[in-house]
Amino acid sequence: MRERDLIAIKEAGQIGETIRRTRLFEIKEFAPMHYALLLILALLAVPATAQDLDKGKEINGTCAGCHGEYGAGGKKGEYPRIAGQRAAYIEHSLRSFRARTRINIPMFPYTQERELHDEDIRDVAAYLTSIELPTKWPEFKDTDDALARLTATEKVMIIPRVDGNLDNGKDIFQKQCASCHGKTAKGRGKFPMLVGQYTNYLMRQMEAYIRGERAHDEDNSRGILATLKPSDLQDILAYVTTLQDPQE
Repeated sequence: MRERDLIAIKEAGQIGETIRRTRLFEIKEFAPMHYALLLILALLAVPATAQDLDKGKEINGTCAGCHGEYGAGGKKGEYPRIAGQRAAYIEHSLRSFRARTRINIPMFPYTQERELHDEDIRDVAAYLTSIELPTKWPEFKDTDDALARLTATEKVMIIPRVDGNLDNGKDIFQKQCASCHGKTAKGRGKFPMLVGQYTNYLMRQMEAYIRGERAHDEDNSRGILATLKPSDLQDILAYVTTLQDPQE
């Protein structure tokens, strides 16, 4: 074999050894990163733990004293409806009561950690969110007994229409309120559902925002409500009451 052939074979062997070492280095250095990435993706794919609705129902037994068994509120709006409300809003409200960033003296003792820890808050919020209150009277079958009829009618919640300029209320709501509360006033994220809520309760809250007794936005401002006239507030409420049943 000629000398140049021997040299070529030797160089080829050296190149092969370099490639082998490079691959070993890549495996040693990057394999842990690869496995870590796979682990992260696997953890993200695991569904969030479902809240305990039975526990939430049990906790709601305390809430029912004021807000009613089905969370429909009480005393014609002195206590607000909480059934069907957004879970994120309920959780945020309960934690705000606990921290006293939202002052509500009657609610304060019930929201302390020893009475209602964070997991309980999530459970009761999930339970209340799951409650549906129809806006139409049920149609019964002859086979429905008295208890079934009573239970069905107790869940019906129809907010009476109120006077106001519906066109003006719609214009203000859709331009100024819908971005947070949704076009049908069912809320978004931690911004509450307004439709189906007592109008006198909503008016009290709007007045509290305007007076600065309750922060409307996260920057503790009074929000858009401070720029509106009393008649505008009434018009908004009048419009919201028309949204209870979109099929109407």
